[in-house]
Amino acid sequence: MRQIPNREIFKAEVSSMARTRLMLASSMGLGLLIFAASRLDAHGNEKGEAKATIGITTVWISYGRPSLKGRDMLKQITPGQIWRLGADFPTLIASDHDLDFGGTRVPKGKHILLARLDSPGHWVLIVSSKTAREFQQDPAARLAEVPMQTQESPDSTELLTITVAGKDGGGVIDIAWGTSRLEAAFKSAE
Repeated sequence: MRQIPNREIFKAEVSSMARTRLMLASSMGLGLLIFAASRLDAHGNEKGEAKATIGITTVWISYGRPSLKGRDMLKQITPGQIWRLGADFPTLIASDHDLDFGGTRVPKGKHILLARLDSPGHWVLIVSSKTAREFQQDPAARLAEVPMQTQESPDSTELLTITVAGKDGGGVIDIAWGTSRLEAAFKSAE
C-alpha cells in the first residue's frame, strides 16, 4: 500500500474545496437568475401581486405591470372602452370567501378584473368570469360592477401598481398609474 505524503493530501483537499465553492457559487448565481426572471412575464413586463386579509377573507390580486414609457395611458382610453387592467395576461382576483361589490355577491374563487371608462373621470371596476376580449362578446360574464373613486395625483407612478387593503370595515382596491388613482370598495359577503 502506497503512503500519500501530507502535501498530496493537502492538494486534494484544496482541490475538493475549490470545486465545492465553485459549485456553490454557480448554484447561487443560477438561483438569482431564476428569481429575477420570475419577476418578469414572457413579454418582459414585471409581475405584480397584492394580498390582504379583510376580516376572515383573504384577497389576492395578480397582474402584469406595464410601464408608461413617457405616455399617459389612462388618458388615451375612450369612454365605453374596456381596459383589462394590466399587461400581457388577465388581472386575476382570488378570494377564499364570497365578496360583495356594491351589493352584488361574487362567489369565492378566481375571477378577472376589468375596468371601463364611462365618461372622463368616471371609471367602473368590473369583476368578470371572462377575459376582456371574451367579455366584449358576452356581457353576461359580468359578475359585478362598482364605480371607482377617481383622483389625480401630483406624482406620477411609472409602473402600474395595484394594492388591496382594509378600509372602513371592508376592503379597497387601489389602482395607480401615471397621475391617475382609481379606488374601488368591496367587503366580505355575509
